[in-house]
Amino acid sequence: MNIAYWIVAGLLALFYLYAGPQKVIRSRDQLRPMMAWVDRIPLPALRALGAVEVLGAVGLILPPLVGTAPWLAPAAAIGFVLLQIGAIAVHLTGEDRRITLNVGLTAAAAVTVWLSTSP
Repeated sequence: MNIAYWIVAGLLALFYLYAGPQKVIRSRDQLRPMMAWVDRIPLPALRALGAVEVLGAVGLILPPLVGTAPWLAPAAAIGFVLLQIGAIAVHLTGEDRRITLNVGLTAAAAVTVWLSTSP
C-alpha cells in the first residue's frame, strides 16, 4: 500500500504543483487557452484556488515523508476530491463541458484518501 500511495499521491501532487502556480502567477489571458472557465470566477478567487492547490500538494507529500501530522495527507486528498467536485460543477454549468480530466483527478484523489487511511 505504501508504494501505491507514493505513486498516486506523487502524480497528484505533481499535477497540482504545476497547475497551482499557473493560477497564482499567470494572467487571465495566459490561462484562457488552457482553462476556458477563468473568466467566470473573480481573479482573487482564482489566485486563492492556485494557492490551495499548492498547499494541498505539499500536504499530500510532506507529512508522510517526515512522519509528522499524518492526518494532513488524507485531509489534503479529501480537499482535492471536494475541489474537483466543484470543478466539475463549474464545467457543467458553463460552456466548457470537458470534465474527463476532473473525473480522473477526483478518482485519483479518492484512491489517495483510501491509501492514506489504509493500515
